[in-house]
Amino acid sequence: MQTTITESQFYFGLLISFWVMAAFTVVNLLFRVAPYGRYQNQSKGWGPEISATVGWIVMEAPASVAPLALFFCSSRRDTVLFVFALIWQVHYFHRAFIFPFRRRGGGQMPLVIALLAVVFNLGNAYLNWRFLTELGPRYDVSWLCDPRFVVGTAIFFLGFGINQHADWILFNLRKPGETGYKIPYGGMYRFISCPNYFGELVEWTGWAILTWSIGGLTFALWTAANLVPRAVSHHRDYHKRFPEYPSERRAVIPFLL
Repeated sequence: MQTTITESQFYFGLLISFWVMAAFTVVNLLFRVAPYGRYQNQSKGWGPEISATVGWIVMEAPASVAPLALFFCSSRRDTVLFVFALIWQVHYFHRAFIFPFRRRGGGQMPLVIALLAVVFNLGNAYLNWRFLTELGPRYDVSWLCDPRFVVGTAIFFLGFGINQHADWILFNLRKPGETGYKIPYGGMYRFISCPNYFGELVEWTGWAILTWSIGGLTFALWTAANLVPRAVSHHRDYHKRFPEYPSERRAVIPFLL
């Protein structure tokens, strides 16, 4: 006897899997760091490596392209979803096709890291956009005046601004041809070591609010599961590299963590 699984059952099964994996990710990243960026010297044993610039494009392009495909293939191509798509692309078009060419330095990353990120981004795109375009309730155009949309959108763009300003400071720390790490100053770096990560946490919290969706909430939790442990690792690394590193800074949440 064959049992047919409906898409709704598949969706919520995948959703639960993401929650379980988020918990595993937090625990795992508290004890080891993903071997890219400043930790690329720890990539031994992770298999073949590719250019970090290529890796960024490979990782993030699905997060930009897949939601567009789900949107344009949907029967709900209405005003609210179009606005959602624009907001999503503000982050991910930049992350996939602009950020990789702005970052300085070459470097390598394990191919498996990029491929794992592709799997996550495809699953995350499905959880968010399949719910928005088919499985969840339809949004009336009045949603664009709903306090949840207005507040969530403001929070999203606040986070995006924090993220972009933090990246701008990092991009300008080193002069062309320079290598190595320096202590960043200015902006949110007065309070935390990783305002770029803090900005992403704020962004996707805003997304969860402005869409008021289970997919958005799951993404916000996953962002925290991934970035908070990495920010703590960065914070420790700064202290190891620089004895004069500002002691009053926290890792990722101003005044708290």
